[in-house]
Amino acid sequence: LAEGFAAFTLDELARRLHCSKSTLYAVAGSKEQLVVAAVRRFFARATVAVETRAAEPADAAGAIEAYLLAVSEQLRPASATFFADLAAFPPAAEVYARNTRTAGRRVQQLVSDGVAAGTLRPAHASFVGAAVTEVMSAIHAGRIAAATDLDDAAAYAELAALVVAGLHHP
Repeated sequence: LAEGFAAFTLDELARRLHCSKSTLYAVAGSKEQLVVAAVRRFFARATVAVETRAAEPADAAGAIEAYLLAVSEQLRPASATFFADLAAFPPAAEVYARNTRTAGRRVQQLVSDGVAAGTLRPAHASFVGAAVTEVMSAIHAGRIAAATDLDDAAAYAELAALVVAGLHHP
């Protein structure tokens, strides 16, 4: 995550991991397949951590805030190089895009739950989910940082605050 993946070779990776190339090939048949497997595993672990955090608050607004802040925490170790490599490698980019869409749908579900429970104002939950998906994509593509002075963690905090404030039940 810190260094990306495009520049390394399997020889270098095997050396760093103190294993043989045959061990790596047992995991995946090529460097490309290994990258996709690693990216999938990263997002699977991140999803568990994010869902655990989102389950802690008792109300929908707290769950939405916890969810978005936990996403930021899980992605914090990923460098700009990692995200550039991800964007340049379509199979890994699709894993990221799928997870971002899933996160947007999860926020949508949290909004729907909060509206149904009466703890959030009536809102078009699928719009909120789609908007969150787009902003998350913009954060990781560097468009938010380029347009503001916010790093990714601060951008996620602002997104969480914006969504929660916008859904506050008066």
